[in-house]
Amino acid sequence: MTPRGTPFDPARVPHLGGRFAPVTEEVDETELRVTGTLPDSLDGVYLRNGPNPRFTPVGSYLYPIDGDGMIHGVWLSQGRARYRNRFVRTPAMRAEERAGHALWGGLQSLITPGADQVGEALAGSFKPLPDINVVQHAGRLLALAESGCPYRMSPELDTLGKETFDGHLPAGITAHPKTDPATGELAVFCYALEPPYLTWSVIGPDGAVRRGPTPVDGAVEPRMIHDMALTDRYLVLVCAPALFDLDAAMKGGSFLAWRPDRGTRIALVPRDGGLVRWADDEAFWLWHTVNAYDTPDGRVVLDYVQWPALSLGRSPEPAPAGHGAHSGLTRALVDPATGTVRRTQLDDTRVELPRIDDRGTGRPHHRLATAAGSGRTPGLLTGEYDALCWYDIEGGHATTRLWPAGDLSVGEPVFAPTPGTRDATDGHWLTFATDRTDDTSWLLVLPGDDPARGPVARVRIPVRVPLGLHGTWLPTEE
Repeated sequence: MTPRGTPFDPARVPHLGGRFAPVTEEVDETELRVTGTLPDSLDGVYLRNGPNPRFTPVGSYLYPIDGDGMIHGVWLSQGRARYRNRFVRTPAMRAEERAGHALWGGLQSLITPGADQVGEALAGSFKPLPDINVVQHAGRLLALAESGCPYRMSPELDTLGKETFDGHLPAGITAHPKTDPATGELAVFCYALEPPYLTWSVIGPDGAVRRGPTPVDGAVEPRMIHDMALTDRYLVLVCAPALFDLDAAMKGGSFLAWRPDRGTRIALVPRDGGLVRWADDEAFWLWHTVNAYDTPDGRVVLDYVQWPALSLGRSPEPAPAGHGAHSGLTRALVDPATGTVRRTQLDDTRVELPRIDDRGTGRPHHRLATAAGSGRTPGLLTGEYDALCWYDIEGGHATTRLWPAGDLSVGEPVFAPTPGTRDATDGHWLTFATDRTDDTSWLLVLPGDDPARGPVARVRIPVRVPLGLHGTWLPTEE
């Protein structure tokens, strides 16, 4: 929390400037310039959501949690491309637009407006932040918050309103739900500051809630959990010791504290509603999982990007061990019978934002992609990367392919499979990139069979796309 009496200066927050700086203009462009050739197989829309404050923040700003949502969309078809970006307009943002300035402070400041500013319905409320991710499920296009209600968007990115799934999930869901490609079910979780601190739910392929909020037995503290994984048998929730402390925040302290003495606990939540299995380990943090799957002997393999500790809004280089230094791609083997975890580092390259071909969620994966730091570009901030890295994993060993992006800062890679194929290399990887020399932004298209050779096409975006966070590829339905 920003200490009382200490003024907040947005100009001193690195993630409000440079390539992270928000954009306020909403743009429609029907014919984008393409360098190279867009593959005919790309027929659909690439969407990406991310923090983008509508007005200059007050009180505090903490990347990547704070900020209004803005979705950027690039529609591709028959070798052509068009673009549209739109804010995710929550009632709080609309109130700020009427006022012409920010009314809510960042999460660390706990500043909320009064009824004289926003009316009784919004007075004293926390601002919704559906600025992390965007997914589609059961015909709903959802802008997702860290742990709160998503906002439903139209196909052309207009905000339709808060989504509570017919009132069955009023507290909301995670920013990283997982769809089972075999059943079409969407598995979600939600953490809270009060008991029950952690719940899970399942939404059917028809959009109906099949299992309402169900407490995760054994979750006895309010911990922050950003991502999850899904297997045939389990929801996998990694509960690192990032604890919420509202009492400390109200007294001017931090609302989120790293307590390594509590350790990291991994919950294996049976999808059939059975007994939750916990495995305990030394403290570590993860933002993002790669994927997880069950082994024939009943254990669970979880691949993820590991950090020794939670580090919000800090530069990753240099960083002392135990204070946010990066650990890289890691594999955990979780044994529900013994409650133990065995971790193995697969690679120590500074990577983040890992993705697989989403059609393989919950099954053994052999290829994944990440944004990466090449080590050649000084001064990169947390969340900024100058390369893309692909891993081929066999027998617990990883081989890498790196594409250095030169003057480009790149984002999360998303796989767009070729229609009618099942091969995880038959398709293309998509990501936004911004040129550090002139701030121009591009959509990069890289071949799935040999992505390290670089883009086969670059699409010029008419506005700068701020770096971060998560996106999706939605093919055109036949």
